[in-house]
Amino acid sequence: MPEEDLVELKFRLYDGSDIGPFQYPPTSTIGMVKERVVAEWPKDKKITPKSANDIKLINAGKILEISKTVGQCRVPFGDLPNAVITMHVVVQQSLAKTKTEKKVDEVPRKQTCHCSIL
Repeated sequence: MPEEDLVELKFRLYDGSDIGPFQYPPTSTIGMVKERVVAEWPKDKKITPKSANDIKLINAGKILEISKTVGQCRVPFGDLPNAVITMHVVVQQSLAKTKTEKKVDEVPRKQTCHCSIL
């Protein structure tokens, strides 16, 4: 694949540090990109994702869908040559952890009704 067709991406983490830049063909899916971000995640960070499902990629204010391709998500900026696109990475809690926390915090509540008839 010609090098000018590749899209160069870097990923900004929660603390302002970056991963990358890496080059991707426009046909790469966001799911593939997320897998690489998790694989390249710095080991010294306090918050680390366990899988690609634990992170969200944000570009131009939009959360990118896993099924979309890099080419579909690229926002044209006047076709700047050799421009590196910065995507923000947000680490979200896994659903399993959130569910267990809810079970601990659940307190039986009394059902009450406060009706007023005028």
